[in-house]
Amino acid sequence: MKFGGTSLGSAERIRAAVTRVREQLPRKPVVVVSALAKVTDLLIRGAHAALERDARTDALAQEVRDRHQALIAELFPAGKDRLFAKVNALTDELRGFYTGVHYLRELTPRTLDAIAGLGERLSAPIFAAALQAKGIEAEALDSRPLIITDESFGRAVPLLEETAGRVRSTLPPLIERGSVPVVPGFVGGTRTEVATTLGRGGSDWSASLIGAALDAEEIQIWTDVDGLMTVDPRVVPGARAIGETSFDEAAELAYFGAKVLHPATIKPAVERGIPVRILNSLNPEAHGTRIAGRPEGDHGEPRAIAFKKGITVVFISQPRMLMAYGFVARVFDVFDRYRTPVDLIATSEVSISLTVDDATRLPEMRDELEQLGEVHVLAGMAIVSVVGHGFNRQPGLAARVFDALREVNVVMISFGASDVNISFVVAEGDAEAAVKLLHRAFFEKVPA
Repeated sequence: MKFGGTSLGSAERIRAAVTRVREQLPRKPVVVVSALAKVTDLLIRGAHAALERDARTDALAQEVRDRHQALIAELFPAGKDRLFAKVNALTDELRGFYTGVHYLRELTPRTLDAIAGLGERLSAPIFAAALQAKGIEAEALDSRPLIITDESFGRAVPLLEETAGRVRSTLPPLIERGSVPVVPGFVGGTRTEVATTLGRGGSDWSASLIGAALDAEEIQIWTDVDGLMTVDPRVVPGARAIGETSFDEAAELAYFGAKVLHPATIKPAVERGIPVRILNSLNPEAHGTRIAGRPEGDHGEPRAIAFKKGITVVFISQPRMLMAYGFVARVFDVFDRYRTPVDLIATSEVSISLTVDDATRLPEMRDELEQLGEVHVLAGMAIVSVVGHGFNRQPGLAARVFDALREVNVVMISFGASDVNISFVVAEGDAEAAVKLLHRAFFEKVPA
């Protein structure tokens, strides 16, 4: 059971989350927690303030302390001293990091990981104490020696076999004696227990890794919406929850912008065949979304629409490559060496078009890419994806998609890489209009 920041945003919400855990006690739950809502942003803001020698740095550290102490005082009016001491120790550690950044005038990815992960280290003991207050045996753990990762600070990659071994040796003894382990999400550690983070949204990944290692019955992601939606409800208020979807569909939705789910969450679950359920801690009666095998439903019909802004499109053309070989390999060798993932690809005999969502290293790469051909870059773009299953066996589907978009300029199209999505690139300013048009065409009944 993973609880996100909004599920832990107040004493009332923590009590509700404790109730959800109590309901699952016969199934021997393991709990993974995020930081309290907005705390990670606050920690990172303080780090950058320290780097800039901003006088507000100390006030930001104090705000972190005050927020957690106020929550503890509301939850445990008669027994707050032990937790106050824990919060004080961790926020003293935070102040130490800020002081180091201030004097060194340097904020390395390693230091930022140590700072950003403090939110989960603060929330886990509070949640464990809330369980104990209701008579549930619980123990807050440190995830740094549990989720073992490489040293890619900021976006660390878990070392699966070592992580599984640590999880299997640590958690089952607690579970068997009737205790509920409470594990900080998002945070891992190197083999020498230097703190790392799994990237924003990584608490989902933590839960999935632990669930896979324990061969869990299911992985529950408790959030603040009723499940995966047909589209982001902030864009289309008429969006509705999807009752069931496949691993492939959910992975596409997560990767292309469905913020309910971290893109990497699906992979450990898929490999172990463990269902994932997206549930609403604010509306526990809602059915939520179950992600498992291929669901029943209309073959070849869209199930949802996702979009992701902040995309950069790179066009590389070289007419001399006509009928030659190795051009694409050389292009992707550049992206590999600069550790820059590619989202979408479209190719012809003499050109290749691709998209990246992290263009940080593109200026360095451009010199090398220009040795391969003419390079043109378009920033400020968005990917829109129509997701379902059986798309490559559905006559007329592409025509219906692009008929709905006849007033929108489409820069690039990717279709056929799998049978679960049609993706295309538009300007950021056109993305929401495109999503609304598609949702109207496929999910809203228009009177005759």
